[in-house]
Amino acid sequence: MPNTEPFVSPEGKRQYVLDMFSGMAGHYDRMNRVLSLGRDLSWRRTLAERANLSPDSRVLDVAAGTGDVTLILAERAPSGKVVGVDFARPMLALAAEKARRAKAENATLVHGDALRLPFADDTFDAATTAFSLRNITDVAGLFTEMRRVLRPCGRLACMEMCKPTLPVFRNLFGLYFNRVVPILGRTLARNREAYTYLPDSLNRFMTSGQVMRHLHEAGFRWVGCQKLMLGTVAIYVGLK
Repeated sequence: MPNTEPFVSPEGKRQYVLDMFSGMAGHYDRMNRVLSLGRDLSWRRTLAERANLSPDSRVLDVAAGTGDVTLILAERAPSGKVVGVDFARPMLALAAEKARRAKAENATLVHGDALRLPFADDTFDAATTAFSLRNITDVAGLFTEMRRVLRPCGRLACMEMCKPTLPVFRNLFGLYFNRVVPILGRTLARNREAYTYLPDSLNRFMTSGQVMRHLHEAGFRWVGCQKLMLGTVAIYVGLK
């Protein structure tokens, strides 16, 4: 049976998420395209735009996964340096293969923990993360750590799913996410549990206002939020 109960400890959730993403790596990109109705790459490009890069920016992509955002950032900072960090080695292996095919010589992939980033203070001009907040055991700690590695006036841009507020669409979205997504996971990825965790994690996740409050409390200023896809995806930005 799928594990739909709250995790008893942060380490329990961390290990569950690590095992889940390691096991689903080979299906991850295809399922993202299917579940987002082909829109997820567009959202990731919008996230990269909000990072406000210059050609020579130094950029960190946290929870890089299979490297889609990392490679988009590398295109936008061709004479800079982009580092993607993730704790799931199978995902990083796929990202490395993508980077090789794209000849993205300015992109580097690093195995590491988002809550203990292996970088010095004040290293990066910008930092991004996409669809990681629901999987992190300590969102406030993540924002604090990302701020630590940003240079003064560095920009954070992060993207996460959120529950829509329009009544009719909220009901349709709930039906799709809670009923259809697990079926697609079982049929296309042979992994119903992972795609039951996906809607469960969103149902338990904080509101957009709570995310923005965590950003403020971590020390970010000029915090803002942009909603996409009828309010189902949010991009948050802030300055150090």
